[in-house]
Amino acid sequence: MTDEDLYVDGDSARWAFGTGFTDPLHGLDQPVPGGVDADDLAACCLALGDDALVSAQRLAEWCTRAPELEEELALANIGLDLLGQARLLYARAGRADGTGRGEDAYAYFRDPVDFRNVRLAELPGGDFAFTVARLLVLSVWRLAVCEALSTAADPVLAAIAAKSVKELAYHRRYAAEWTVRLGDGTDESGRRMRDALTTLAPWVDELLTDRTAVGLGADPAVVATRTRRELSEVLAEAGLEECGMSTVAVPGTGRGGDHTPHLAPLLAELQSVARAHPDASW
Repeated sequence: MTDEDLYVDGDSARWAFGTGFTDPLHGLDQPVPGGVDADDLAACCLALGDDALVSAQRLAEWCTRAPELEEELALANIGLDLLGQARLLYARAGRADGTGRGEDAYAYFRDPVDFRNVRLAELPGGDFAFTVARLLVLSVWRLAVCEALSTAADPVLAAIAAKSVKELAYHRRYAAEWTVRLGDGTDESGRRMRDALTTLAPWVDELLTDRTAVGLGADPAVVATRTRRELSEVLAEAGLEECGMSTVAVPGTGRGGDHTPHLAPLLAELQSVARAHPDASW
């Protein structure tokens, strides 16, 4: 597959993913290639898709509530990036697992126990500092995963990951800039950042030990090392060195369907319209 395969209109150079097509993977060869375990591929796409969908829903909660209009737009756009990643990953999961299910089936018609997102993504939004801290951790980690998967043996997953890398690099930069601004700002902003990092720290180990993508080219040890290093660099610049990620981890894992009580109400809101009108066209 070449770069040209990712575009459907050479004149406008419009990206094929999710731009006006019923199938968000329009134009890509979709059979699972030989040598790639279809079950592993489906599980990886489902888990990363769930991470993105749940994260996007949490960011959407900041609409009309962000400290400034500029930040409201930024968080909304980051959420839309993640929603687009979820669409692509769900579409690939439906092909890989042999069910042919579309993205709506994964997003709207599964119960909380069937979701495979990391639990950090589903925690309540908290204040702006918590949202920034969580976005920093998730974007640094997800960027490391997607950069590894951009050379995956499955060309579709590799293309999705390569596209996601560009978006996640911005997410990471945005979150890092705000982490430094708040951590090295006033006494109040610094306190809020320290509190946010303390709150999310017990949930980070789930990311650093995740093996969902190991069979597709993302070495958990490499991902964890890079994630720790980049987070340490940002926290040091923010004057938050004492707020490291080392702490006692919360038992369980969202990858196994073990979720917090916060996921069910989040999904109930997300899925309410689709479940009320299951035969509607969206």
